[in-house]
Amino acid sequence: MEGRQVEALNASRKRLLLAADAERRRIEHDLHEGVQQHLVALAVNLQLACELTDSDPAAARRLLAEMQRDVQQALDETAQLAQWIYPQLDAVGLAATLRSAAVRAGTRTSVDVDVEASSAPELLATAYWCWLEVLDRSTPAARATITLRERDGALAFVIVGDGVHSVAAFEHVFDRVEALGGKLTIQSEPGGGTRISGSLPFAP
Repeated sequence: MEGRQVEALNASRKRLLLAADAERRRIEHDLHEGVQQHLVALAVNLQLACELTDSDPAAARRLLAEMQRDVQQALDETAQLAQWIYPQLDAVGLAATLRSAAVRAGTRTSVDVDVEASSAPELLATAYWCWLEVLDRSTPAARATITLRERDGALAFVIVGDGVHSVAAFEHVFDRVEALGGKLTIQSEPGGGTRISGSLPFAP
């Protein structure tokens, strides 16, 4: 039994490591294809605007207006990326953060949060990442609901979404929940959608 436990622990650690590497690759991709591309375009357009200032002021103004839109888009993408890397969560703003993630994913949602303001950020972040996993695997115009409550000394959450989500897709979430001493259950079947139930104990 002890040998199996050690093997399971090592497998869990490996999955966490691979999940962390996958997230780093995703962040690098988003930075390169998103923010970096906007900055390169801005650098080129800035040089063009400088050259047009005297010869064609109207064209320079149009180019500056375009650059202003590009700057705003880059700022928005940077904010979204920062939120994905590690969400700045508290119980007061959690519901709004969950809804914002659903809007970006194009998913119709119902969010019901009733937790104390002192809830530990790492517990809120775990529920948030479970939510993101469901949204990332949802089809356009899908529906999803999330409910969070404090129950029996733990943060309890239930996420229900359209479509079938395999347990394997949530392995790294399972590992995070277990590392925090919690439990996670996934029920998924064709035509019935997916139900994810989690419980994360508060520190004594």
